[in-house]
Amino acid sequence: MNRVTSYVVIIITVLLMLSEGMFTVNQIEQAVVTRLGDPVRVIKDPGLHFKIPLLETVAFFDKRLMSVELQALEVTLGDKRRIMVDAFGRYRITDPLKFYQSVGSENGVLIRLNPVVLGSLSSVLGGVSLSSLLSDTRISAMNKIRDEVNKAARGFGIDVVDVRIRKTDLPYQNSDAICRRMISEREREARELRAKGIEMSKIIKSTADKENSIAIAQANTKVQILISEGELEANKIYTEAFSKDKKFFEFFQSLEAYRSSFRSRNSTFVISPKSEFFNVMRSGVS
Repeated sequence: MNRVTSYVVIIITVLLMLSEGMFTVNQIEQAVVTRLGDPVRVIKDPGLHFKIPLLETVAFFDKRLMSVELQALEVTLGDKRRIMVDAFGRYRITDPLKFYQSVGSENGVLIRLNPVVLGSLSSVLGGVSLSSLLSDTRISAMNKIRDEVNKAARGFGIDVVDVRIRKTDLPYQNSDAICRRMISEREREARELRAKGIEMSKIIKSTADKENSIAIAQANTKVQILISEGELEANKIYTEAFSKDKKFFEFFQSLEAYRSSFRSRNSTFVISPKSEFFNVMRSGVS
């Protein structure tokens, strides 16, 4: 019975060692096998592989294209303007052994790659103006940054396929100054618009007053003309009517004169009773 138990223990131990000695590399991975910390071989082919249990360990690295978020950097451009640059890079591990020896793990990429990219950004963008950076010509600048970074990154066992600027912002001090300048410009424009509006209002009001005065004057002139024409026509009618009977006309005119003169009860006349003014009255009395 003890012998059977020993065999079982041996079999279990062998199976455990075999299971510990097997590992799988899938299609999106590559691996570096190390023995007591020293790399012994690189595995790029997917499938089942073996290692010496307890002595060898396996470090896996991704074959796919990966991204790294870079630290924001304040850069002085070629036109002496300062901007904040937020960039990112995309890379692929091409030499897992060199990557393992220089970087150690994928988490360490940012530590090694960040100063390289930021240094290249500073040097390349230092010769580019802000207008160029905001136009299509920035593509050539970014390609130059990528080539410089890629040349340095080969020592890490990686291939940098792209470096891109996600966004650019003005530093806080510049942004605050620009906002104040924009507010000042808008206030100046508002004052100019208000002054132009007041001036236009005065011109419109003056023009309207002038046109109103002209219209009133023309209307008054027309009224006076119509009155004169009416009076002339009335006199003409009176003349035609009274010319048929001269005595009646004189009588009517005298009555109109009396009515106008004696309109007020307190009217006083200093005139001779034999005056021609009283001819009608005298003739009537007689």
